Amino acid sequence: MAVGPVHETLEALELVDHHCHGAVTAELDRAGFESLLTEGEAWPGFSAFDTPAGLAVRRHCAPLLDLPRHAPADTYLNRRAELGPDEVNRRFLTASGTGVFCVDTGYAPHAVTEPAQLARAAGGDAYEVVRLESVAEAVAARGVEPDGYARAFRGAAEAAARRPDVVAVKSVAAYRTGFGLDPARPTHAEVTAAARDWLARGGRLDHPVLVRQLLWTAVDLGLPLQLHAGFGDSDLRLHRADPSLLTDWLRLTAGTVPVLLLHCWPFQRQAGYLAAVFERVYLDVGLTLHHVGPSRAGAVLAEALEITPFRKLLFSSDAYGVAEFHHLGALAFRQGLAGLLQERVDADELALPDALRIARWTGRDNALRVYRLPDGEADGEAHGERAGWC
Repeated sequence: MAVGPVHETLEALELVDHHCHGAVTAELDRAGFESLLTEGEAWPGFSAFDTPAGLAVRRHCAPLLDLPRHAPADTYLNRRAELGPDEVNRRFLTASGTGVFCVDTGYAPHAVTEPAQLARAAGGDAYEVVRLESVAEAVAARGVEPDGYARAFRGAAEAAARRPDVVAVKSVAAYRTGFGLDPARPTHAEVTAAARDWLARGGRLDHPVLVRQLLWTAVDLGLPLQLHAGFGDSDLRLHRADPSLLTDWLRLTAGTVPVLLLHCWPFQRQAGYLAAVFERVYLDVGLTLHHVGPSRAGAVLAEALEITPFRKLLFSSDAYGVAEFHHLGALAFRQGLAGLLQERVDADELALPDALRIARWTGRDNALRVYRLPDGEADGEAHGERAGWC
């Protein structure tokens, strides 16, 4: 892509990745690596390298392993194994140009870097995002009576939220029940009856009443609430992950905590509508960008920004497992947003100073403001708003 002022600004910008996960610390064989390249399952005769994400890895990640662009998959994996996981993670995390990571620690089917390890490898800082379903399931695993569940969960959630460096909580309600829930806060009697049912059968937290209670507890905690929306693996029912299904709940919780809609594809337009009409709703298109690749990232971002206020879009990678995705997410975001903004500048739809300001807001300052993160370089307007949620 042509280099211009917007591209140069985004290229030099130290990003805030407001939602991601750790990188695997063990060596990966081909099957293990490919399983992390896709949200789908392994199919006989199918290679995850034969996807947009797989092609993007060979094109944009191979040079960071001292390989030519488009290196064959076997060559790529052999070089990756030769360098070892620590060096591979260091190279990709450093190349992402990310200064701050907000790390969801509630999903780790593999041994992955802790937030502090991730930050050290990148030469940046890291904060924790607490996944509330994991808190609830830990409460159940320790043993609790149904009539004591509500108090036990709230106490555990409050304790988790008070841990040093925790800046947000998260729910995966989109996976467990979908968003088509009764928006009202459940009564204690309803929670007790639901807990009796769930605790008797065990398993993941998937009772609609207890998911509702979890969301309302998140509001009571007072921290920003991240909500997975849209794109995910086959465990998800995509039509139930449309964030517009949250409209009534967002009305009831208006004026409380920031709600950050994660990923959103293919519902980025619905998420943009919610951000446009609700003061404290924000969104990103993380995860999507490294799966569509840098060449299509601008199209997704263009739809996300059709009506979204510019102070409402944040950057995230949602990278998990392979550090290639931390790098690819950042690269796709920089290139996609730079192309989109520069196109509008060239069409005289946007002044260059405004484009540069939007680039800084989206890549960095919006997250600093929403999560109240310390930084001395954010622009004065963002800094001045940190006294309250915006």
